[in-house]
Amino acid sequence: MPTESPENWEHVAERLHAVPQALAGYIESLRVASSRGQISARRQIGIGIDQSRALSRDSGVLGALAQRGIAATDRISPEVADHLRSGVHAAERAYDGLADMLTSELLDRAPEADGVGRERYERFSRASIGAVVDLDETYDWGLDQLAQIDAEERAIAEQLYGPGVSVREALDRLNNDPSLQLHGTDALQQWMQELADSVIADLNGTHFDIPEPARRIECLIAPAQDGGIYYTGPSADFSRPGRMWWAVPEGENVFHTWQERTTVFHEGVPGHHLQISQAMYESGSLNLYRRLASWNSGFGEGWALYAEGLMAELGYQDEPANRMGLLDSMRLRAARVALDIGVHLGKERPDGQGVWDRDYAWTFLKENVAMADGFLLFELNRYLGWPGQAPSYKVGQRLWQDLREDYLATAADRGEEATLAAFHSKALRLGGLPMSTLREAVLS
Repeated sequence: MPTESPENWEHVAERLHAVPQALAGYIESLRVASSRGQISARRQIGIGIDQSRALSRDSGVLGALAQRGIAATDRISPEVADHLRSGVHAAERAYDGLADMLTSELLDRAPEADGVGRERYERFSRASIGAVVDLDETYDWGLDQLAQIDAEERAIAEQLYGPGVSVREALDRLNNDPSLQLHGTDALQQWMQELADSVIADLNGTHFDIPEPARRIECLIAPAQDGGIYYTGPSADFSRPGRMWWAVPEGENVFHTWQERTTVFHEGVPGHHLQISQAMYESGSLNLYRRLASWNSGFGEGWALYAEGLMAELGYQDEPANRMGLLDSMRLRAARVALDIGVHLGKERPDGQGVWDRDYAWTFLKENVAMADGFLLFELNRYLGWPGQAPSYKVGQRLWQDLREDYLATAADRGEEATLAAFHSKALRLGGLPMSTLREAVLS
């Protein structure tokens, strides 16, 4: 939210005062669902309680937001400052109330099992991807992708450090290489910004036609510390640019460029920033719903993974350390295809020692993904609590790549250019669509 003027801060205060009503509606929805026997797993209720309590503390994100406004005494009146304080207190009490409700009404009734079962999972999967996929074939494909990535990583490990060096040893050496490290969030923010700006300059006019307002992105450190990395789109008039945010977990102070380079491509350019900013720019052909709300993960996150792969195709990941970072990212996405489907469908584990559960999922992640525990725990909790969403990244990428191949093969028949730039332009100008609908629109 903008915070440059007294009016901006008054809007912040009004939104804080609106939090209790919003949470009251959410609580009512939870009660209606629970009356029908629809209650999230106990583990997820517990996480919700912890997050709500954190937001209810004076030292939390809401309190910090208000303190920023109150400190700007040269820009806001005492009345606005008081409105901010009372808004924060109202919002904090509301989050405390949410935590109380989750504890008293849902926690003891919540099921212990993390998996939601095949019938519900099929619906979650379709909603996230925007297409129906064969879940059993996709599970096997995820494990096959994981094996292929592992083989390439082994080859790069030997290329970097010689025969006999394992992937894990190579990753440790890369992490300990001072030339590939950033120290502190200030350095991380500057590095993200410089990389994103340079990529925009490179890609514009070659493989993309980037609208002038979309050539600006801000890379920022998020106020929360939950481990998430995400993008928020620009305002309709682009007065607030698109922003890439990094919510750095408490205690994390060293960042590795070899590993995170592909993250900038994913969240920034040519990933979410180009995709979402292009849709926002199309005000002449897309209504507000199409520009702001018609989002699904297969389309959005699938594009971001497609963008990671595209940057590798264009030579931005040729250096072995950077290539290893891309593969490490790909490995995470392939691993969670198998993990997510495996846990929620109760499939047999790859080691043949029973069926998937949370504990095996954690072991599987630790064995296959080179991320700090704080980030990994955030990831696992998300998979367990948001069925079908995590696989939609990799599955969406698969569908994007298939669509590109089919577009290039048939473009001449439609009188269109068989180029990457033409494909990107046509697809992104349509705004967010289910993947099955996108395919029909692009190939028509």
